[in-house]
Amino acid sequence: MNNDELALKDIAAVAAMIAAREVSPVELMQSQLARIEALNPDLNAYISLYPEAAMAAAKEAEAEIAAGNYRGPLHGIPMAVKDLFQVAGMERTCGSKLLSEGIANTDATSVARLRQAGAIMVGMLNLHEFAFGPTGINPHVGTARNPWNTDYVSGGSSSGSGCATSAALAMATLGSDTGGSIRIPASLCGVVGLKQTYGLASRAGIYPLCESLDHGGPLARTVRDAALVLAAIAGPDAADPSTAHARVADDYTALLGKPLDGLRIGVPRDFFFDRLDGEVDAAVQAALGVLQDLGAVVEEAVLSFNRDATQGWNAVAMGEAHTVHDGHLRDHADELSPDVNERLRLGEGLSATDYIRARQTQTRVRQEMAGVLSQTPILAMPTAVIPSVPIATGKAKVGDREVIGWKALGQLTRLAAFTGQPAISVPCGFTEGGLPIGLQLLGPWFEEPLLLQVADAYEQATEWHLRRPPLSV
Repeated sequence: MNNDELALKDIAAVAAMIAAREVSPVELMQSQLARIEALNPDLNAYISLYPEAAMAAAKEAEAEIAAGNYRGPLHGIPMAVKDLFQVAGMERTCGSKLLSEGIANTDATSVARLRQAGAIMVGMLNLHEFAFGPTGINPHVGTARNPWNTDYVSGGSSSGSGCATSAALAMATLGSDTGGSIRIPASLCGVVGLKQTYGLASRAGIYPLCESLDHGGPLARTVRDAALVLAAIAGPDAADPSTAHARVADDYTALLGKPLDGLRIGVPRDFFFDRLDGEVDAAVQAALGVLQDLGAVVEEAVLSFNRDATQGWNAVAMGEAHTVHDGHLRDHADELSPDVNERLRLGEGLSATDYIRARQTQTRVRQEMAGVLSQTPILAMPTAVIPSVPIATGKAKVGDREVIGWKALGQLTRLAAFTGQPAISVPCGFTEGGLPIGLQLLGPWFEEPLLLQVADAYEQATEWHLRRPPLSV
């Protein structure tokens, strides 16, 4: 096996080789760092890299495993996180000129848990400034490019996470999702993006955007790999009160490979299938057919509350983001990315009454969603209305309409962020121009094993996850 082939494998496959002592963490890290060195200058997935620390950690992992202290499937696995997480020994910038924290002394809880599982942090990944935009276009540190076509965005706000996972510049990554920022780059880059239930994994040590909506979760090349990362980061954390009632599954891979016979899957056509790009529509319709062929009962679902949820998300997100960045707007507005400045200002006119009503809407929408899920436990829909957009224009054509990327890309992902239920994006096709398309699945709160089961069944019945971007090392 040549060096590059090792970095291209999925975690589950490499973990079996490491456990059997067929491959060492040092060999794996050498393969990973060589690929990063060759491809990152063009892709710009990383804001900062720490190769010496990563190689030292790989040697440590090799020694532990040789001594019989194998910690499990993430032991010795190279990973990277969005430059929004605190990572000891690394500097966080949030993709902005305005943050200068220096080298961190502590890890975000999820990073600490990944390290406990044996994962090795390689560096900090690019993002839309302060995680507040769905394209990933960043004028300060440059834009992370889509590995399938480097003239296009990789999606935001976890742009570097989507890019690095797709291009095999890390074996899995962490991103954050407030309105779709894990699922959008997963869809645009042709990988798996999981936003777990709100409160299942700690937000401690993640730079906040909207406390009520923020989630930190995995991007991976397969559903199984996403389950392995979730298993490491899930669970209560005294530093994050939202996790107090986390219900952690014994095994997030337990239902993988189980049949879907008789499982009811709801398809909310109103709003979620309105004004879609034609190629996205065709790919998602074909994916629904595959789920039906797998034994699921695919039927119409009505989400009468969706427009209320979208308005509620806007009020909560804009209000909380404005509060976090009030000082930046007041003192350094001209140093923010123009689109981030514009979006943050949407929170300026909101009243306390607007915010409280939005939180009341959130409670009602969750109750109504629970009623829908009692009939159809899984919902299926597109992840995004359009595929990726060019970096130069940030726009796409849908029929004869011009669509602005930053306004369109998050439309279909906000609902699950607002309800806090788990949602996943899996690859379901490509445009004629070779850009990936994602299928989005939503499930009941803390029922990630079921959601992963359905996503895995679809993934294994198709070949989209086996495709790799046309990159030459």
